[in-house]
Amino acid sequence: MPPTLASLAQHSALKLTVCAGEDRLDTPVRWAHVSELADPVPYMEGGELLLTTALTLDAEDPEAMRRYVRRLLAAGVVGLGFAVGVNYEDIPSALVDAAGAEGLPLLAVPRRTPFLAISKAVSAAIAADQYRAVTAGFEAQREMTRAALAEGPDAVVARLAAHVDGWAALYDTSGTVLAASPEWAARRAARLTPDVERLRERPAPASAVVGGTDDRVELQSLGTGRRVRGALAVGTGAPLGTAERYAVHSAIALLTLTTERSRSLQEAEGRLGAAVLRMMLSGQPDHARAVAGDLYGGLLDAPFRLMIAETASGEREGEPPLPVLAEELESAAARAGETVLTVPEGEDRLLVLAGDGGAVVTACEAYAEREAEEAGVVVGLSAPAGPIAAAAAYKQAEQALSVARRRGRALVEHEDLAAGSVLPLLADDAVRAFADGMLRALYEHDATGRGDLVASLRAWLSRHGQWDAAAADLGVHRHTLRYRMRRVEEILGRSLDDPDVRMELWLALKATGADTEER
Repeated sequence: MPPTLASLAQHSALKLTVCAGEDRLDTPVRWAHVSELADPVPYMEGGELLLTTALTLDAEDPEAMRRYVRRLLAAGVVGLGFAVGVNYEDIPSALVDAAGAEGLPLLAVPRRTPFLAISKAVSAAIAADQYRAVTAGFEAQREMTRAALAEGPDAVVARLAAHVDGWAALYDTSGTVLAASPEWAARRAARLTPDVERLRERPAPASAVVGGTDDRVELQSLGTGRRVRGALAVGTGAPLGTAERYAVHSAIALLTLTTERSRSLQEAEGRLGAAVLRMMLSGQPDHARAVAGDLYGGLLDAPFRLMIAETASGEREGEPPLPVLAEELESAAARAGETVLTVPEGEDRLLVLAGDGGAVVTACEAYAEREAEEAGVVVGLSAPAGPIAAAAAYKQAEQALSVARRRGRALVEHEDLAAGSVLPLLADDAVRAFADGMLRALYEHDATGRGDLVASLRAWLSRHGQWDAAAADLGVHRHTLRYRMRRVEEILGRSLDDPDVRMELWLALKATGADTEER
């Protein structure tokens, strides 16, 4: 504890006497300052014990003393030491009355006690308090270091909560509570997730203070770079003291090291995961299981989904979206007790292998939906597959990704393609260019007013080559329709008896017609 007026009054060598303000003696003293100025306020910082002989004061004037005492209190002066037997044989009653009325502690300093002795006593007490704080901080650091090495981050959080006489919580990058101590603090910490998310948006290191006077919470970011890797919350009923501050800083350093070490292990696991996935895609599931061992649990055997995520076109401010997506999926897997395999391919592509119907797939869908408006990522999702069909799942995810890009959607599932129509897939510039080239001669012929070959071809194909039905749709004689179809063959140089030709012409008509709007 720092020195207080009470500890100075009880100091046997100083022989100080309390003359007013007895109920405020527990106030800490930041320094002892000597001043004979009638107005020393400009030279005060607050928290001082002011020492004076009243050389320039009219200490017997009640009104002057009331103004003097009020100025000292407004400046944050915590006490007044008055030297008796120097300029005044005793403290004038005007000053005693003013100090008592305003609540300013007033100490009588005997002639044989020099002001220097009081300053030395205050300085020695402050130094001792700082030494105790540093010693306690180092002891907390040693204790938390041992806990980190032996038990991990949870133990560090528990030791920190005990040292600050409050509560502490550790968050991951998504704002999920990973550890909290005491147990009741987990619910309180969960309510701070929005504050942690805001802290994540600021470059590391970052800090914030939230809550009120009864539950003051300091949030500190974790991470060695500019990117936040997690956060630490410390809740106390009052601002942290020096010893508590040392403990918090030690915990931040230890948790940051733990986080970075975990990331190094994750990177090593990521390299192994990339090799495992390559084996799966090359049709070697048995080798993949042998290499992976127990690392990915039953992920390689159970039905899984393969996701391919890429950055969308256009520039984007802030951090790259794919690392953020990977962290969110890993956090979702950790919360749900699932296993996920994420493999980056450069800065713009991410492969993800996750259990079918699990939290990871749900988190990916939610992330893609959030990012749709910001053009952050585009995701293609395969149908459920097993280890033997990993290569097929990869192709499905690629196809879904291609469709997502063409349709301007954030996420497309391959199953949606099979359940829908093929016509939206024709909404592609290359397909339209092919269709325009194939039908151009017919459109040019019709533009001369010599016939209606395009409409006749569409009616004939829609009726599967049935002359009477198609002619009725057009309102012409079937012989007229036969003549027009011969002209189509002559102009295109292709036979309508060929089913491939009929298919290509029908798709070309769809690609260039009004009914090819994207669905």
